Amino acid sequence: MTENLLTRQECDFAWLDITSPSAAELQAVAEQYDLPDSLVRDCLEPSHLPKFETNNGLNFIILRIFSTPENTQADTIQELSTKIAIFYTKDYMITVHRRPHPVLSSLKSIARAPGQECDTPAEVAIHLVRYALNSYLQPALTLTRELDDYESEIFLKREVPNALQGLYFLKRKASAAKQLLLLTRDILTMLRRQMVSDDAILLQDTQDLQVKVETLYQQLDAGATNLMNLYLSLSSQRTNETMRVLTVFSAFFLPLTFIAGVYGMNFEYMPELGWKLGYPGAMVAMVVISVGIYTWFKRKNWI
Repeated sequence: MTENLLTRQECDFAWLDITSPSAAELQAVAEQYDLPDSLVRDCLEPSHLPKFETNNGLNFIILRIFSTPENTQADTIQELSTKIAIFYTKDYMITVHRRPHPVLSSLKSIARAPGQECDTPAEVAIHLVRYALNSYLQPALTLTRELDDYESEIFLKREVPNALQGLYFLKRKASAAKQLLLLTRDILTMLRRQMVSDDAILLQDTQDLQVKVETLYQQLDAGATNLMNLYLSLSSQRTNETMRVLTVFSAFFLPLTFIAGVYGMNFEYMPELGWKLGYPGAMVAMVVISVGIYTWFKRKNWI
């Protein structure tokens, strides 16, 4: 669907918005506005990463907006985000996207009012970058709460089903978002090179937001990694404790089993078989050996 959000009669620039275009529709727009084929191909690629490119006065931006996935195990960039492509010059602006974004209507209303922060396509582009960054903020807070829940469960309950799997997907989401935010930082750097003095405050606020959100995902990535390592360490510790208990039992029963095995062979010429005190002697020997092993383990602080 193609919609003229703004015309030159309403504002200083024209704004064409295209939703879910086919290749033929986008090609027709490209011919009308003389858009380079390489940029059109990038625009059509669903999994393209954020970028900023300038071509003979035409600026091209790809943004990725965080979208809540239906599948809790979604962890790829394409599953976690949707794309907005922006073409703009000083005279016109073209936005291309698959999903509807209410922010476009809001920016259209602001641009129609004179003296606002959307007087130029570059200012609208900065607002769209800000919109993209804000889309990562609430998911970051949600993932932070999930990480805190995993941490509490691991330390307090010590037995958490599927905790490692949950932490893995949390880390994957944080890593994917962090990669997108790093690339979005490069877009802001390119926009700063082109800005005029009136855009400075808006762009600085947007860069501050980018640093804030990127820091959140860096902390999430590091926290998930540390918690995964801690979980594996605790699991290894529990395994070692189990093996220690089994080893202690083996140490106690090995000599007792040896004595029982020797006197259970029932050879005819074993002199101890005819000894009246043989049974109580064997039992006393077992008790003495067990006490000796216990005392030795106690001195070594093994039990």
